[in-house]
Amino acid sequence: MSQLESAVKEIAEEMRQRPDRGEVATYIPELARADPNAFGLAVVDADGNVVYAGDADTPFSIQSVSKVFTLTIALGMVGDRLWNRVGREPSGSAFNSIVQLERERGIPRNPFINAGAIAVTDVILSGHQPREALGEILRFMQFLADDPSITIDKAVAASENRTGFRNRALANYMKSFGVIENPVDFTLGVYFHHCAIAMSCRQLAMAGRFLAYRGRNPSTGLQVVQPDRARRINAIMLTCGHYDGSGEFAYHVGLPGKSGVGGGILAIAPGKASIAVWSPGLDAAGNSHLGRIALEELTKRMGWSIFGA
Repeated sequence: MSQLESAVKEIAEEMRQRPDRGEVATYIPELARADPNAFGLAVVDADGNVVYAGDADTPFSIQSVSKVFTLTIALGMVGDRLWNRVGREPSGSAFNSIVQLERERGIPRNPFINAGAIAVTDVILSGHQPREALGEILRFMQFLADDPSITIDKAVAASENRTGFRNRALANYMKSFGVIENPVDFTLGVYFHHCAIAMSCRQLAMAGRFLAYRGRNPSTGLQVVQPDRARRINAIMLTCGHYDGSGEFAYHVGLPGKSGVGGGILAIAPGKASIAVWSPGLDAAGNSHLGRIALEELTKRMGWSIFGA
């Protein structure tokens, strides 16, 4: 058994036994149904080898992890013009805060807080019908993961739509400043649905591989994005990927990462691996409690922190 295989299996067993599991998200009612005892971990290397443990093949709602992929699509569509509508700075505020948005005249602080991701979704929607834009996002995810079975959890999307009052406030506020160009309901419909994409740790780790290898899919050699764009997406993941817990994640884990309130985290070890972890219990900042601890253990054992072993 390799060092990585041993580390993954040992970490999964340690996480299985821990009593401190965080709190499952309840503000989206459908997410409250997640099993707080679930834990999955998958690591994919350059050759496409997958090392996994626990519930790594159980689909879960990726939620805000989808924002990594919508950012990639939007940058491919409009390039650096995107930064006229969305910033690149850490927020230091909750993921659904409206206070900062008011102070900064409708320009979201970064593409990973809710307001920023809604603005990014609006860019993808422009010139398309909502169904077309959503189909493009889903197909991109399926393509990256090399798995056409990935789908949208319609029950979660409907649950988000019924309870998304704060997101509607954010979108309408941005609309008043011209940051949102399409009808708010259209943009939010696409946003709620791409957050409701369901993937397993294995699928998510596969989908993130291009960010670990300078924008290239190492199995096919296909350049998904240019190396400088992959580097910049990773930089935003490092500084902004965990909302007001981003500094803590960088401090403890030392990898670019993006979390979602479904309990998933995608983390990138540049040049080494793409990693996905899932544990539905969240910490106070809305990030997977055991997911962060597991990734910290993995980077320690493998010496993968970008700041040195």
